[in-house]
Amino acid sequence: MKKVIIYFFSFLFICFILPALLTKLDISTSAETDEDITEENTESLSETYTYNQYGTIKLLHADTNEVEEVALDTYLCNVVSAEMPVDFETEALKAQAIVARTYTIYKINHKKHDNADICDDSTCCQAWISKEDRLARWDGDKEAKWSKIEECVNATKGKIITYNNEPINAFFHSNSGGKTELPVDVWGGGSDMPYLQVVETAGEDGYTQYNSEVELTNEELLEKLKTTYADIQIDFNNDEDIKIVEYTSSGRVKTVKFGNHEISGTEARSLLGLRSTNFEIIKEDGKIKFTVTGYGHGVGMSQTGADSMAKSGSTAEEIIQHFYVDVEIKEVNSL
Repeated sequence: MKKVIIYFFSFLFICFILPALLTKLDISTSAETDEDITEENTESLSETYTYNQYGTIKLLHADTNEVEEVALDTYLCNVVSAEMPVDFETEALKAQAIVARTYTIYKINHKKHDNADICDDSTCCQAWISKEDRLARWDGDKEAKWSKIEECVNATKGKIITYNNEPINAFFHSNSGGKTELPVDVWGGGSDMPYLQVVETAGEDGYTQYNSEVELTNEELLEKLKTTYADIQIDFNNDEDIKIVEYTSSGRVKTVKFGNHEISGTEARSLLGLRSTNFEIIKEDGKIKFTVTGYGHGVGMSQTGADSMAKSGSTAEEIIQHFYVDVEIKEVNSL
């Protein structure tokens, strides 16, 4: 009888219990293996990005006229560290990295230099500073600051801003004074860039770039204007001889009158050394004071506006979507 019972339980163990145990062990082992592989693949993908094109660019150094071949994202670390304060929020720096990458690729596709893709002159293309010079100008933990820049560039590897599946002309500036500008009111064109519209941004008044003043004597004003208009004549006793004639849709000066000449706000900004075309004129005691709001041409992303948005919790993508209308952020390899 005992043998029958032993045979019975042995039969149950072999036919039912043992297969179940083996199946559970196999499933558990497979799950652990798949999880390990997934984690390794994810980590690998986050650390590397191979550009199908644009991975290396030709950079023209304006002061030496030499052309250097450099990896795109290495170049962007130098650009971001030159264009935006390192103490700005991480998401603002990431947005700047995406904008600078987009601007660079746009320049590659719309060449301005015969022997190079882009130059390091900020008045022509975008600013650039060597790592050595950047570190020399920083105070505090310099390597930590450089690491912050690198992390923001690397976190956005391959990302660019597109409109109709093409890289946009990603203009940016320091401070919009609360509202950005249309390109037509700065350069007279831009109908082919519908993504550059007037948008409002809060919080920019908390930055030093928001307000500035330029005060000139009557003689100094005439001297500056005569560099372009030799026949300029102004009756400083006549209020009609110095006045703003027309504003742009964003509230900046479109046309201003100085005596026998009416000139554009952008030209007045250049001739008089003003930070932006968003200015008012105050005449008193033989002097002309220009009170200026904002810093830069006002088109595209405001850097202080980006930082203000980041402080309020906006991501780099949300910042970009705010300043550039109806755009998409894509991987450049997908184009």
